[in-house]
Amino acid sequence: MDQIIVQGGGALYGEIPITGAKNACLTLMPATLLTDQPLTLTNAPRLSDITTMTDLLQSLGAEVVSMQDGQVLAMSSHDLTSQRAEYEIVRKMRASILVLGPLLARFGEAAVSLPGGCAIGARPVDLHLKAFEAMGAELDLRDGYVHAKAPAGGLRGAMIDFPLVSVGATENALMAATLARGTTVLKNAAREPEIVDLAECLRRMGAQIEGEATGTITIQGVDTLHGATHPVVTDRIELGTYMLLPAICGGEIECLGGRLDLLEAFAAKLDEAGVSVTQTERGIKTSHKTGRVRAVDVVTEPFPGFPTDLQAQMMALMCTAEGTSVLEEKIFENRFMHAPELARMGARIDVHGGHATVHGVDKLRGAPVMATDLRASISLILAGLAAEGETVVSRVYHLDRGYERVVRKLRGVGANLKRIKEAHPDE
Repeated sequence: MDQIIVQGGGALYGEIPITGAKNACLTLMPATLLTDQPLTLTNAPRLSDITTMTDLLQSLGAEVVSMQDGQVLAMSSHDLTSQRAEYEIVRKMRASILVLGPLLARFGEAAVSLPGGCAIGARPVDLHLKAFEAMGAELDLRDGYVHAKAPAGGLRGAMIDFPLVSVGATENALMAATLARGTTVLKNAAREPEIVDLAECLRRMGAQIEGEATGTITIQGVDTLHGATHPVVTDRIELGTYMLLPAICGGEIECLGGRLDLLEAFAAKLDEAGVSVTQTERGIKTSHKTGRVRAVDVVTEPFPGFPTDLQAQMMALMCTAEGTSVLEEKIFENRFMHAPELARMGARIDVHGGHATVHGVDKLRGAPVMATDLRASISLILAGLAAEGETVVSRVYHLDRGYERVVRKLRGVGANLKRIKEAHPDE
């Protein structure tokens, strides 16, 4: 497996272009299943997860063509050959479950393997299934697959009150409701920018949707949807990750295409820690010249709160902050697996259930570490950039799922790191 070798030390300066959001693109791609007309996505990220979703859609008979070096995806589901999403593809990525709603809504039946993904908690799909049941679907879980069948005449509009905020369940139910008969209301719905982006895309396809940023989404079902072209929203997690660079290493970075409205809670924590954050005409600029940042407490919450997908990166920053910080993870259990690896570099971290107490130290030391999931991977690279000496990060294949050409982007602002062993297009 590939490794990334990081040499710590030195402030970073320059610009980093931010790509389209992985989580948004993975949600938008299954929307092609809702119509027999073409759907084109621009500003698409070039990631292995996008390749996996492409493989899944093509296995169903959809046409997916990558253009302009992967930044444009042209899709068509005019001649699907299957409504069955096989285990061999679905197991690679949890977002695969998002084909269930569109297939069920358009064709009246679907069979989708239960999904896989990062090992950061159970993340069950029961909220997805309860939403489909509320719309009249009959569900049967057998042999590791969800077999779903709509009632005669198709799915029906329903009042769906989610007991917990779930991004995936909101997305799946939203797509299914666009073709359901009557009105569907999603209460306690997720409000993430990726949800708003999906609703905007579906409206371009002819859907009737209101309230996607409010927590209560109302969808008036239509008979058919048509084709559209839609730009993928900026990746707020990649944005937040690179905004941290000056805080960890010193220097000044401008993240091109960044928008503060995507990360207000995160930006507020950087400001509290003593990091300068400024919206510019071209993006977001962060800077921190000298000294350690201040320790701050963090609680992960659904949007507009602090994103769980930036918790690991924030922990890397807090490892060398002045003082003690407490990070509380309220979204996923088992999401502090990076803490023992940071401890190998000299970090002082105590984990008790969903809380991690980080006692800042003067300096981290380079060490061999192993990535456990996507966000842990980048947190260890960030820590390596702040450490003395050499850090060797193993199992970095996780990175390819969520960060486009990360080594190239970091080198572009002065970081000293390289990817070794297997040849990789990043280099």
